[in-house]
Amino acid sequence: MAAVMDTNVEETENGSLYPIAVLIDELRNEDVQLRLNSIRKLSTIALALGVERTRNELIHFLTDTIYDEDEVLLVLAEQLGNFTPLVGGADFVHCLLPPLENLATVEETVVRDKAVESLRKIAEKHSSAALEEHFIPMVKRLATGDWFTSRSSACGLFSVCYPRVGPAVKAELRNMYRQLCRDDTPMVRRAAAAKMGEFAKVLEKDAIVEEYNQMFLDLVIDEQDSVRLLMVEACIAMSSVIPKADMVKHVKPALVALIEDKSWRVRYMVAEKFVELQNALGGMDESTVNELVGYFTNLLKDAEGEVRGAAAQRIEGFCKTLPEAFREQAIINHILPVIKELVSDQNQHVKGELASVIMGLGPIVGKQVTETHLLPIYTAMLRDSTAEVSDVIGASMMRDEVLPAVIELGEDGKWRVRLALVTLMPLLAQQLGREFFDEKLLPLCMTWLTDHVHAIREAATNTLKQLTQKFGGEWATRTLVPKAVQLSKDNNYLHRQTALSMLTGLSEAVGNDQTVADVLPIVKQLANDNVPNVRFNVAKSLVRIGKIVSPSVLQSEIKPILSQLGGDTDFDVRYFADEARTALNL
Repeated sequence: MAAVMDTNVEETENGSLYPIAVLIDELRNEDVQLRLNSIRKLSTIALALGVERTRNELIHFLTDTIYDEDEVLLVLAEQLGNFTPLVGGADFVHCLLPPLENLATVEETVVRDKAVESLRKIAEKHSSAALEEHFIPMVKRLATGDWFTSRSSACGLFSVCYPRVGPAVKAELRNMYRQLCRDDTPMVRRAAAAKMGEFAKVLEKDAIVEEYNQMFLDLVIDEQDSVRLLMVEACIAMSSVIPKADMVKHVKPALVALIEDKSWRVRYMVAEKFVELQNALGGMDESTVNELVGYFTNLLKDAEGEVRGAAAQRIEGFCKTLPEAFREQAIINHILPVIKELVSDQNQHVKGELASVIMGLGPIVGKQVTETHLLPIYTAMLRDSTAEVSDVIGASMMRDEVLPAVIELGEDGKWRVRLALVTLMPLLAQQLGREFFDEKLLPLCMTWLTDHVHAIREAATNTLKQLTQKFGGEWATRTLVPKAVQLSKDNNYLHRQTALSMLTGLSEAVGNDQTVADVLPIVKQLANDNVPNVRFNVAKSLVRIGKIVSPSVLQSEIKPILSQLGGDTDFDVRYFADEARTALNL
């Protein structure tokens, strides 16, 4: 490589390639930042050298010479994944394997992961013959390496090469993966467990049932919980690829073992992925539904609050995914009794997660069940003394009872309580109807626009955007635009900024015509505000508004405003105006 560098210097002392020689020199420089700069421009060096010299000299240099800081190696691993055309295309892509193989064995995880990502990318460029000649031997070396780092990296490469090799090599790959699943080092078994799902998707069904299933069950009962918890994803993958007839035999025992696992971290992962598991199981008869409901309620009653919270967060999704024929009875007889217990759970996190999804059950079970079973739960949670769990809604059948509690919470001294209620207003509007909402709750929404807490004001503008999407542009013109006009003239510049945020959200909800008619006149006014913060926020808002309006409006209305702001006396205003013009290609 030194010869390469000398040659380039001689050739380019007076020529345009001089910067390339500098970049090459920087590859050896003691300064990390200089090496990093050169690595980031590796493709420029390769283009200057040409494909043959890149293959014969640069790649060899990178393979043999560079042992560097992790930051440099990370960029190198990423760069090499895009090097296929720079080494002469698919016919020569195998020459990229040696440096990436080295990078896949380093100690730093993020570097190894990026090297594996690049290897997966260039695996697709190999022909089937080249894959067996070059790529598979590399996988074997990594899979049988002395260090756990190489064996861990190997786990991520099986799925990309397996479908494209012959039967004999496939059998060899399955055997190697089996050995990795039984590796003495937990980190390797963890890597094998993490990639088991994607490997299962490319295996033949016979191979899954006859060979893969035993590997799967071995890891489900692994002594390390960090391995077992990764098997939840593998359960989902297995369920999607094996015949339904084999699912009960192969997946169900694993699922039961994971649900009953002694480690709460494993049970937490099951709870977090339960709806995906449910979907993977597909069409279910009554017996399967009853078993799933039993597993789910066990998670809702788990001894660990984190597990109960994760399960509670998925109540709506679980109930929605149940087959319609069995759904209502399963919810009434099994889910709701547990929910009633969770309402008084000692763990506030659990009650908070329940509160965030409980209202979603109404549309699933229908009006009668909502009135009989859910509304008492809504009311109990609305009146809960804990701030985090007061963010649920009532329904039309209990307006008189629920509404006073909602209004009380909307004016609560704790800002987190108010914030929780703000975000639930669109759902309240859906259940209560526009007329009732306008009369009783819209005034409360308007007061939040001038709340002393910024998070409340921002959440209120987002809520009003969602309400506009629900109730339509005419409703926004009648109810919201006058408030925006009022706020845009308020003496408090924070309220004027809130008006701007509100108008920006409205433009995204109503489209071009109404934006031109109702939004842009107020925005133009705010572009002349005497406070620089308001003016530069106009520039930021115009980026979003500019993507809504037509090209003609962009040129005739928005471009002049940004041009004006671009000549502002304040540096920040000019900066954001320039950023906006760049973003909108003006």
